Amino acid sequence: MDIPTLIAGCLLGFLIGMALMRIVANTEHKQIRKTAVKGSKNQILWELYEKVLPALPDFPYAPKDMLFVGKWCDYIIFDGLTEGRLREIIFLELKSGNARLTQNEAAIKYILDHKKVRFTEYRIDSVRNKE
Repeated sequence: MDIPTLIAGCLLGFLIGMALMRIVANTEHKQIRKTAVKGSKNQILWELYEKVLPALPDFPYAPKDMLFVGKWCDYIIFDGLTEGRLREIIFLELKSGNARLTQNEAAIKYILDHKKVRFTEYRIDSVRNKE
């Protein structure tokens, strides 16, 4: 085998390899993009569902008693407050399917379950008087 044939074979092999890599990369890119779009659609639908859920007829809490938080828990419910009789305060996290609590959500649940919760007041006028 002569050197020009060897070089031509290497060059041809390199070009075929590059073409195959490009095909694989494009296929993977399309799959990643498709997965991202699907995830984005699911996220948008879930955010809509979080807002609509309280309006459903079988939902156990009055929408007026609910405060949407959206971060670390979905709602804080002041059950009965709009009726003038507060029965309890509920931290509500909405999940579907096999979804589990995140580490932060589980930590919040632990604190609430162990009654390490309190109410405090911060007076703004005390800050202003120090100036």
